[in-house]
Amino acid sequence: MKLLEFRTLLARHPEAILRFQRPDGSLLPIHAHVSEVARVEKHYIDCGGVLRADAFCRLQTWVADDVDHRLSATKLSGIFEKAGPVGLRDDLDVDVEHEVGFVTQMPIESVAEQGDELILRLGLRHTDCLAQDRCQPKPPAPQAIGFRTFPRIR
Repeated sequence: MKLLEFRTLLARHPEAILRFQRPDGSLLPIHAHVSEVARVEKHYIDCGGVLRADAFCRLQTWVADDVDHRLSATKLSGIFEKAGPVGLRDDLDVDVEHEVGFVTQMPIESVAEQGDELILRLGLRHTDCLAQDRCQPKPPAPQAIGFRTFPRIR
């Protein structure tokens, strides 16, 4: 989901409570909140030697002992307003960083309205080889099938 689409959705539902749904269907606790809004830039070289760059908007979630906490669309919109200096752009993809025994990043795949809540459905992120045409091993050339002869048994 692009940042413009996400912010527009927040503006249309200012009183909604935001919930995060993991790829397995489970929800983060209702008192989870966004502890960071960041622009993350990644400059790298792939295994084929091509220099690449990527940027996205990352929301870091955190679950504290404050079980009365609720994250509203208005509150997150306010955080975005304060995030101007970090260089967020409307065309950036939005993902969520969350700790589940380890830190993981999950893209926001869709949003569903459910009563007074907006359910942010998170997807899986996968690794991939970006230079498969240059770095994957070539299949072995077909070889002639040889026949082995065995001594005759009498």
